[in-house]
Amino acid sequence: MTATTPAPATTTVRQQVLVLYLGTSALDSEVIGWACYDGTGRTARTTGDGEEPPYPTGLAALRDGWRLIQASQLIPPYPGHEYDVSFLKHEFLFEQLVTP
Repeated sequence: MTATTPAPATTTVRQQVLVLYLGTSALDSEVIGWACYDGTGRTARTTGDGEEPPYPTGLAALRDGWRLIQASQLIPPYPGHEYDVSFLKHEFLFEQLVTP
């Protein structure tokens, strides 16, 4: 008689991505822009679809279980361009792995 091992249960894991633009390069600074993407398909959020950010700071997202996977590189402005308006440069990318 041979023992059989049951096949492992497959758990589908999906990624949720949160992009936060902060006022400075510090994770505890204020969120000034954001975008959320849900790989589970449960929600269909888009950039700018709400008045309030999902978190007040990047640190709050970490405390809620989001994993930081990328922070923007700090590049000093070119001389004479310190006050130019351009893209939001303090971008932080977070992820959560969830089961749908």
